[in-house]
Amino acid sequence: MKIFYTDEFVLPLPKTHRFPMEKYSLLRAQLQTGKVALSDEFVVPAAVSDEDLLRAHDAEYIRRAVQGELSRSEVLRIGFPWSTQLIERSRRSSGATLEGARTALTDGLGVNLAGGTHHAHFDCGEGYCVFNDSVVAIRALQAKGLIEKAIVFDTDVHQGNGTAQITESDDSIFTFSIHGAKNFPLRKQKSNLDIALDDGASDEEFLAGIRTGLDISF
Repeated sequence: MKIFYTDEFVLPLPKTHRFPMEKYSLLRAQLQTGKVALSDEFVVPAAVSDEDLLRAHDAEYIRRAVQGELSRSEVLRIGFPWSTQLIERSRRSSGATLEGARTALTDGLGVNLAGGTHHAHFDCGEGYCVFNDSVVAIRALQAKGLIEKAIVFDTDVHQGNGTAQITESDDSIFTFSIHGAKNFPLRKQKSNLDIALDDGASDEEFLAGIRTGLDISF
């Protein structure tokens, strides 16, 4: 099994920033120390190209993001201050999902320790997400003829609003999201299947939603 990681690409965040960037390196350290996988199975991914990004995102948004020309409101919506490191890490995060998916096709399983940037929309970023790694990866595989259809099975507490928005007219990608009904984002998008759970939902309710998602998605 190959496990792709991007924790070497650290963002220069102010000390008061609320995002726990160190969680990624701590996760990898825990996996390696716990002997879950051999050390040579941990791989730094390549960065995705502009060609890959253009299948999921607006060309002008990509250009302005890369060149540091996003407006103050756009940067605030993303939640990270702009930097060249932000763009490089975002490319690598999508690259990890793409390489993990390629590995899954050949080996049966592939893992990205820092993916799930599901709030990135077609023409804007949001919620610590600049580029939508799932859609970037799926459309790259489709472009190369490796797959025809895909399912995004999103179990994050936040709805995958960006993924739903980008793929709303794409019948080749089925989107499922199980999330907190009152959690971020305030304005939800319409996935192919959404299951919104109330605050305090039990494990049984969550698992029942997962089973429903599996039955309908697959």
